[in-house]
Amino acid sequence: MNDNKIPNVTHSLTPHIVCRDAAAAIEFYRKAFGAEEQVRMPAQDGSGKLMHAMVRIGDAQVMLCDEYPEWDSLGPLSRNGTSVTLHLNVADVDAAFQRALDAGAKTKMPVTDMFWGDRYGVLTDPFGHEWSLATHLRDLSVEEAIEASKHQICNPGGTQQ
Repeated sequence: MNDNKIPNVTHSLTPHIVCRDAAAAIEFYRKAFGAEEQVRMPAQDGSGKLMHAMVRIGDAQVMLCDEYPEWDSLGPLSRNGTSVTLHLNVADVDAAFQRALDAGAKTKMPVTDMFWGDRYGVLTDPFGHEWSLATHLRDLSVEEAIEASKHQICNPGGTQQ
């Protein structure tokens, strides 16, 4: 879908997140998710903040920057939560989840086999962003997933029932 109006370095939709201490976030994403730093642009005011950065996680780009309260550019820690979850498909969700925990993430929902056919868990990174990680186990039709959902309650704050 590139008609020369969409840069080749990003997809049509690319997450752009705000972090308290973007440089530390880049290091966390490197350790937790194998992120590769693509761009780092420091603020010109000498503050040490990053006005823009980009990392590659898997085949996706994630742009990020430091908080700038004067522009109402605040991360989840300053906003006391987020309404966005970044979803990451991985080959081995259990290993990837543990790697993120070892890097400093906190479990929001433990990894579990889910009714829609994925092994899936949710964690919160040290910067307040939520990440869902999944490994696809089996294909289900919409009807099969709906039927299976009647037997498993998804409770992101705790265990599966």
